[in-house]
Amino acid sequence: MKLYNFWRSGTSHRLRIALNLKGLSAEYLAVHLGKEEHLKDAFKAVNPQMLVPALELDNGEVLIQSPAIIEWLEETHPTPALLPAGASERARVRALASIVGCDIHPINNRRILEALRKQFGADEATVNAWCATWIGAGFDAYEALLAADTARGAFSVGHTPTVADVYLIPQVESARRFKVDLARWPLISAIDQACSALDAFQRAAPAAQPDAA
Repeated sequence: MKLYNFWRSGTSHRLRIALNLKGLSAEYLAVHLGKEEHLKDAFKAVNPQMLVPALELDNGEVLIQSPAIIEWLEETHPTPALLPAGASERARVRALASIVGCDIHPINNRRILEALRKQFGADEATVNAWCATWIGAGFDAYEALLAADTARGAFSVGHTPTVADVYLIPQVESARRFKVDLARWPLISAIDQACSALDAFQRAAPAAQPDAA
């Protein structure tokens, strides 16, 4: 497999975590977003949406959109499972992941921030404030759901990492990047610490990637 991604991309980060947790390896192909390599014809031929990540399978098929790829990984490589066995627990995992994947990340991703800078004249302080607003709203809800789950272990749901953690940890990394004080969310911070102790998360971290600036 070939993984087209960028070291600082949150969606790339979550897919790297998922691959590592599944014990799968992929050739690392860097697509430098800062140099706008994703907008060039070579990458457009891989992914017409011109976004990372994209996962090229050994048969040449290309999968796009990290939620779809992670679901594919869970279906084709079910062990170790990243979704719990029970329907209610699966719904809880998917809801937590969706807080990040649907309500935080999309309005803080590079395309949105570039529009704020170039079309609306936002300076970096304004961009950071924008990101902090939506990270804070999502993390407040995530923290409340964690606090309400009395059966929770060291991770978002249960005692092993799930898809929820795969989504959460890249967003925590993004929060640090935009200078958001994580002290407000002690349960999220504890999960971040638990995940950071695992090799799969360490190897997926932005700073550990070959194209890290």
